[in-house]
Amino acid sequence: MSLDAAFLDELRARTPLAPLIARRVKLTRSGRNWKGCCPFHGEKTPSFYVYDDHFHCFGCGAHGDAISFVMQIEGKGFPEAVETLAAEAGLSVPKPSPKAREEAARQKTLGDVLEAAQRIYTQDLHQPAGRPGLDYLRRRGLTDETIAAFGLGWASDRRNALVDALKPQGITPEAMAEAGLMRLDEQGRPKGELFWNRVTFPIRDRRGDLVSFGGRILGDGQPKYLNGPETALYSKRRLLFGFDRARPALRAARPRGAPPVEALVVEGYMDVIALHQAGFTGAVAPLGTAMTPEQLEVLWQATPSPILCFDGDSAGRRAAVRAAETALPLISADRGLRICLLPEGEDPDSLLQRRGRDAVAALFAQARPLADMLFDLLAEGTPAQPTPEQRAALRGRLTQAAAKIEDKTLGGEYRSTLLDRFFQTYRQKRPAYGGGRSGKTGPVLPDISLGARAETPFSGDRGSLEKLTDLVLRYPWLAERIGDAWCRLTLPEDLTELRSAIMMFVEDDLDAEGQFHPEDIHARLMQVLSVQGLSEKAEAVIRASCSPTTDRQPDPATADETPEMQWWHFYANVNRSEFEADVVRDTEAWTKNGMDPDEWDRLKSRIDALAALRRMEDGFS
Repeated sequence: MSLDAAFLDELRARTPLAPLIARRVKLTRSGRNWKGCCPFHGEKTPSFYVYDDHFHCFGCGAHGDAISFVMQIEGKGFPEAVETLAAEAGLSVPKPSPKAREEAARQKTLGDVLEAAQRIYTQDLHQPAGRPGLDYLRRRGLTDETIAAFGLGWASDRRNALVDALKPQGITPEAMAEAGLMRLDEQGRPKGELFWNRVTFPIRDRRGDLVSFGGRILGDGQPKYLNGPETALYSKRRLLFGFDRARPALRAARPRGAPPVEALVVEGYMDVIALHQAGFTGAVAPLGTAMTPEQLEVLWQATPSPILCFDGDSAGRRAAVRAAETALPLISADRGLRICLLPEGEDPDSLLQRRGRDAVAALFAQARPLADMLFDLLAEGTPAQPTPEQRAALRGRLTQAAAKIEDKTLGGEYRSTLLDRFFQTYRQKRPAYGGGRSGKTGPVLPDISLGARAETPFSGDRGSLEKLTDLVLRYPWLAERIGDAWCRLTLPEDLTELRSAIMMFVEDDLDAEGQFHPEDIHARLMQVLSVQGLSEKAEAVIRASCSPTTDRQPDPATADETPEMQWWHFYANVNRSEFEADVVRDTEAWTKNGMDPDEWDRLKSRIDALAALRRMEDGFS
């Protein structure tokens, strides 16, 4: 049965090995891997180990991947085992045909062509004509051992040098073009070698088979780096440069106490090679493209939390955002990412040469989890004192990012984390009041200037904070109107948890036009809180705020106030100075510039609440 290698790779990628084997073998954790008693020979002490992409028994020597496990455990042939796993993975097995057999033979032939070219390139690097390339690599700090290990070579500056060198071996320009070594004209005919006057970098698949080349020109020519074209062997989206060397390093057993080998995704060939030489043997790089879902899947087979490295400049941050957007639909509780922003203008290779290995290791150790870094990336460009529109836009970006996560439980955690950061970052960012009225003519408003009376110290007592939460629990539509002020308060942990849950509920409850569905909104909120395990905390707040045995029952002076006025009344109890400053500032802004009716309605509720509060205080004086 002749099957496309790309199909078999995808089948293996879609078949997590540990769950497959756990159907037949009781497995227990052993570090990052699994172990159990071998199903192929009787044993009482586990010597059967399951890794990300293969199993191995140290007792009987059984070894293989998902396909070979099914073949051995169920006694099936290769075609039957592939059919079984493909059905479970939702894949259709390509039907074997003469064409498929021809394709397999053609791929083997293309591999032979590439290997022949590789021998020429590596030989020429150490010939007088290749001296410029060898000198360049040595100036970049590479040792002869590293140059040999990565198979670096030299493509002559003679345009037909490779054609002439391969002709005695019976390799035609047409075969070279099919292997990605020659350019094609408009009619699809070979018209010149792709790599010339360049240092060459062999590109290998995860098994170590040569599939293409990359090249780096010397001097000022363009493009500086050149990747081979897509061929029957080479798919840029599915491969990572250096993964054939990083893969065994990432899955190798480590001595007790030894630091883990990290998967590091960097930008270019030289970064990967320099990092490997310095001992960072998990380094890989995409091949001239942004990170793809296929490349992330490859990484996650080897490690649960790779580190993506980007320049710290604006272009690097944009690349980090693109990578995050690609990864979000794919992450899960077992598959995450970390992000490391490099100093602006530096790359791993230059950092190693300028600062040394320890400094680079310290930088990688500071890589931040995606959830933490995502907020900073999405908040890029948002000012420290954003307008309501800017705040709303940022909140939209944060919630949209969390919504991309297909794992709904994890998506909820991301959303909670991102919005908590949002509230913490911006709740204390309102500008201080500068004092004084504008002098502009406008409507007759109550005297609410700060100079009208001495400032009343706020108490910050739990009772008032509970009452604020109680009012929003009873009238959830309030959250959309008072949310900014509420989120500027520092609350006890239980009230903070309720606040985050309520704010997320309110945002979810809006329809496509941004309107609430008032029917049973309180009941819907309580149902959501119950699902989240917060109903007891909510009910405790309601009881504490309304119990007749406590002095925290609503004040008779607020009995005629609307729920929104009542909320602002209690808010003034805990944040009086900022409340008054906000009202004065926004009143002056309205007098000067006007505002839309909805904003005026919200301002009027605050003005009325402040006026009622002062009347009440005057009555007690």
